[in-house]
Amino acid sequence: MNTVLSRANSLFAFSLSVMAALTFGCFITTAFKDRRVPVDIHVSRVMLKNVDDFTGPRERSDLGFVTFDLSADLQPIFDWNVKQLFLYLSAEYATKSNSLNQVVLWDKIVLRGENTKLNLKEMKSKYFFFDDGNGLRANKNITLSLSWNVVPNAGILPLVAGVGHVSLPFPDSYETTKSY
Repeated sequence: MNTVLSRANSLFAFSLSVMAALTFGCFITTAFKDRRVPVDIHVSRVMLKNVDDFTGPRERSDLGFVTFDLSADLQPIFDWNVKQLFLYLSAEYATKSNSLNQVVLWDKIVLRGENTKLNLKEMKSKYFFFDDGNGLRANKNITLSLSWNVVPNAGILPLVAGVGHVSLPFPDSYETTKSY
């Protein structure tokens, strides 16, 4: 005859199997949902400085400053399986030494239940926009785009790019002022 421990083990294994099947069912209901939404990015100011780079040899590197407006309605992304969004604005550009450079300039976490309509004005970069050399000066094609990670209750962690980006040129000369 089966002992109490044997019956408890069977009940526990059956319960875990049912919970795994339910979790998979929850995941599959939102796995193929399109999570892209339109994003409007407008850059109002770009400034470029040439500063000392203390991370390596005694060289100078480009440091960019970007002021931007950002608007997007993220409500269509949220459903019952979305816990939070991790938003980030990134700059992508090419230089002579690197064919692809990507720099995160700003980020934000939006939790379920918070305001999902972004309408940000005159925002400055949250993180430094450094180039490992002089690749920002006179660069005519720097693309800013908003992307996000969807953090679900169950399932994969998709990386989604917003619909809409802006390309901007950087100045040909460096600023000499002390403040931004």
